[in-house]
Amino acid sequence: MNRLTFPFVRSLLVATLAVCASASAAEAPKAVAKVDPAKGGTLYDSGDAARGLPACLSCHGAAGNSTIVANPKLAGQFEAYTHKQLIDFTTPNRQQPVMTTYAKMLTEDEKKNIAAWLAMQKQKPGAAKNKDTVELGRKIYRGGIAEKGVAACASCHGANAGGIPAQYPRLSGQHQDYTFAQLDAFKNGVRKNSPQMTTLAQRMSPEEMKAVSDYIAGLR
Repeated sequence: MNRLTFPFVRSLLVATLAVCASASAAEAPKAVAKVDPAKGGTLYDSGDAARGLPACLSCHGAAGNSTIVANPKLAGQFEAYTHKQLIDFTTPNRQQPVMTTYAKMLTEDEKKNIAAWLAMQKQKPGAAKNKDTVELGRKIYRGGIAEKGVAACASCHGANAGGIPAQYPRLSGQHQDYTFAQLDAFKNGVRKNSPQMTTLAQRMSPEEMKAVSDYIAGLR
């Protein structure tokens, strides 16, 4: 190799190494932020005034135990389910004026942190209120409505409505009004993030939905 060729080869080698290093950096996976329930709890309790984000507890109660029957209890709900709903609120599949607005303000990490914190909270039990329909609610929850092709709620949500992590949400102890409102939303196509629930709700009468919603409130 002559003296004129060597500088050229050295420059080419340096350039090649630089390109390889750049490609490796681009292919390196991004660091995944660790879920931080404590941060989720702080955001839940205090919100973020600088961003116009209110405290979640103003609607969903201390530690996720809502006292407003139109707003769900979130305490003890599966982390994966709550996280998915926060994402769904930002899509056409589950539009709700208040939650859609605030869910869009949350970062992905904040959604995960809040969901993780809520999963750690203990839900306060509820109670069935209508003694005239509790037996109908029990039959629907335990055995479904065979003549209408409605499967037993227990087949997916568990015998005591404890749910199945990452698949089906916990329903036990939930406010009657909220559960009925969600069944109605599925039935009328307002809520579209569960084709299975849409199909089942469309086969149920309002009376049947109210009965099973009341029964579920008393499960624990």
